[in-house]
Amino acid sequence: MADIAKYAPINGGTLISDFKAHFSIFRTKRTVALAYAFVFVFIAITIFLAFSPSSNSSSPWFTNIFSTTTATTSPIDDSYRSHFSSIFSYFFPNSSSSTSQSHNSSTTDTSRSQNIDFFPPNLSKPPSVLENQTNTHKVEALNPLVNQTASNNTNPSPELSKGSPDVSNQTQNKQLDPKGEVLQQNQTQTEEFQGRVQVLKANQSTNAATNSPETTNTTVASSPKSASEMKNVTANGDKGIAENGAVKNLTSSLMKKQNNGTDTAKAKQGIDDLIKSLMNCNLFDGNWVRDHSYPLYKPGSCSLIDEQFNCFLNGRPDNGYYKLKWKPKGCTLPRLDGSHMLELLRGKRLVFVGDSLNRNMWESLICILRNSVKDQKKVYEEFGRHHFRTEASYSFIFEDYKCTVEFFVSPFLVQEWELADRNGTKKETLRLDLVSRSADKYKNADIIVFNTGHWWTHEKTSKGKDYYQEGSHVYGELNVLEAFRKAITTWGRWVDANINQTKTLVFFRGYSASHFSGGQWNSGGQCDHETEPIKNETYLSQYPPKMTVVEKVLKGIKTPVTYLNITRMTDYRKDGHPSMYRKQHMSDEERRSPLSFQDCSHWCLPGVPDAWNEILYAELLVKLNQKQQSQKRP
Repeated sequence: MADIAKYAPINGGTLISDFKAHFSIFRTKRTVALAYAFVFVFIAITIFLAFSPSSNSSSPWFTNIFSTTTATTSPIDDSYRSHFSSIFSYFFPNSSSSTSQSHNSSTTDTSRSQNIDFFPPNLSKPPSVLENQTNTHKVEALNPLVNQTASNNTNPSPELSKGSPDVSNQTQNKQLDPKGEVLQQNQTQTEEFQGRVQVLKANQSTNAATNSPETTNTTVASSPKSASEMKNVTANGDKGIAENGAVKNLTSSLMKKQNNGTDTAKAKQGIDDLIKSLMNCNLFDGNWVRDHSYPLYKPGSCSLIDEQFNCFLNGRPDNGYYKLKWKPKGCTLPRLDGSHMLELLRGKRLVFVGDSLNRNMWESLICILRNSVKDQKKVYEEFGRHHFRTEASYSFIFEDYKCTVEFFVSPFLVQEWELADRNGTKKETLRLDLVSRSADKYKNADIIVFNTGHWWTHEKTSKGKDYYQEGSHVYGELNVLEAFRKAITTWGRWVDANINQTKTLVFFRGYSASHFSGGQWNSGGQCDHETEPIKNETYLSQYPPKMTVVEKVLKGIKTPVTYLNITRMTDYRKDGHPSMYRKQHMSDEERRSPLSFQDCSHWCLPGVPDAWNEILYAELLVKLNQKQQSQKRP
């Protein structure tokens, strides 16, 4: 006990004092000098190797620690930064992005040009969605990482290979060390880069190739170069030009002023390709296909539809008749964009002239266009009328667009006449040599759609006895087909004499098929049991001889007339007529025998006439574009 107390320190022992007591050898001056010399020599050798590594070093591991991470011809200060960055990244591998960022900010213009530009040229900085990321410095370091990426894929991804040929030369198909302890030359963490690319894809913020205008404003993934290459699979599996998305946006772009020049160029290219495809396509050779995105307006939503055509409100139970669209075999019709069509019609008059089938088409278009207007109070009939079966003409005004969509009743296109006979009574005739009296009211319109045909099947016209008149002469009997030819020829002469070709576009809509079964319209004909279109072409009717007459006359007149040959496409649609659903309130006689009073000539709305208007819309895209191009030529 006394010995312990003897060697105990006076103020209590410490760890340091005990350490010095056991290692008293370091107290000598010679030993201290040798230690300092050893440390100095070690530091000198380390610095020498760090800044002058030998390419033939026997220790590749040691060389790789101090090798540069990028091939560069930068000045000495850049070389210094590269070596320091390599050493730093060896000891702190997670800081490589930050170091790369700081180095990239000081590179020359030459080294910048070797990087892929992931952002459109009109953006001076990445989109805000990237700037708001929590780890901002990692996102900003994306560009320098692109050229250093090491991929496991044998084929470079389209996103990289499209940007610059340097990428394929600089990419190494090696896998990173799973522990991430050592970054090989020109490599970085692939997973980190791919994660950033996914952020860009999700927000659609960049272009894979900014040098190509066709890919502007698309996702990083590859995209077609033009609208004609863009494919859209519809609900029935048909492929064609994209309708619900791309084509609608392309046509709408015609009326919107874009601040982005690349967007405008792409939209123009897309619409040019669309127009080219429509010009080279027979729009009337096709089939009806089911599409659940139709109709173009909700059934029962348009109060302007006459009761005669409003099958939905009249209680028709099935809905397949308005879930079909017309699909040409050689192309795809663009979905009718009501807002864009109104832009095409801005400041113009569109006039329908003809019988009740043209009224069917006119009401369809009014509903489509009105449905696309925000303030429907600014769409109204000129005289406030809501029923369209008693007057000689109607005009709907679209106030915001300063345009009108009009209808003139003229079932024969020539004048219905009255002639006094020997007894002093008046006799109805049809003047085959005079156009309708209203012709002067619409001859200056910008777009005119004519039709005739159905009234030529009625008893008077079909028999042709003491009915057809030219000048003061009344034919005792005249074949209806010859009378029709005379009337259409008179109409054609009027078109040549009165239509200004530089101002007015003229269309002639063909005959719309009827589907009476078991009799005609006035003898018990029926079609109420039809709920599906004809699918076997052998059941289609013979092409009407009257339309062959029309085609011959159109070839003989000087004024360009676009023939809307809808005869065959309507022949398929035995399911689309109002049939017994033509009215809500029936008379006592109609209630006793409802099947004897059916309409198998006109069409339910929504329904078949909507497709006629889609064809009209497609034709207007082509014609107005051609007109615009011709005006630009010197």
